[in-house]
Amino acid sequence: MFSSFLLHTWIAATLLAIAAGSLGYFVVLRRSAFAAHALPLAAFPGGALASLLGFAPLWGLGGFAIIGVLFLRIFSLLGRRDVAMGLLLSSFLALGGLFLSLGREYAARVYGLLFGEVLGISSASLLPLALLVSVVLLLLLWQFPILLLESTQPELANAHAISSARIEWFFLLLLALVSAAAVPVVGTLLVFTLLVSPAAAAQRLSRRPYHAWALAILFAELLSWSSIALSYWSNWPRSEERRVGKECRSRW
Repeated sequence: MFSSFLLHTWIAATLLAIAAGSLGYFVVLRRSAFAAHALPLAAFPGGALASLLGFAPLWGLGGFAIIGVLFLRIFSLLGRRDVAMGLLLSSFLALGGLFLSLGREYAARVYGLLFGEVLGISSASLLPLALLVSVVLLLLLWQFPILLLESTQPELANAHAISSARIEWFFLLLLALVSAAAVPVVGTLLVFTLLVSPAAAAQRLSRRPYHAWALAILFAELLSWSSIALSYWSNWPRSEERRVGKECRSRW
């Protein structure tokens, strides 16, 4: 389970769980679970387009995730956030499928972007992931008290001249960065679970903000580590990555 071929998997999962647990606390606190589901889907066509054009997928994922943020904010200002979510989910997913269909590795790329390639993390991918996670954490810690106040007591935050629109932009951009980092590792369809489940459990167990925030990170780590361990020792899920893992273990 701790063989050298899994080292990159453990590192990537650990880094991603720190970012997802940290921001996931605010996803649940702000009741933005739908946005946490929509933005990874917005990033999906970016990864598909980057693969089609031969660029690093992270650039395409990040760019389209930010486009998704703009999409959400524009429709929110028009008072139709529910419409924005629906359009984002359907149109961006279809656009990603179109980009992937234009390439030669359609099935493999679809699987990798939708369900991740946690066993296929290369050493070259770890540095950008670590930098992106570091940026998210530094920005989150910088604005943590303000974000916490605006998320829990918006009237009091408004009395202190804290702009709710600016905080919403800030939060969604951080969510876009985490989504872009998570899609290559856990996949478009599974980012939501890592963002929401640990944070929701943490907030059920503690009402103290900093305590619940720390618990969210811990639960995200436990979820990531236990998933890797179960995948290694069991036959679930049966996937291309699982077969690759068996072949690698047989060689060792």
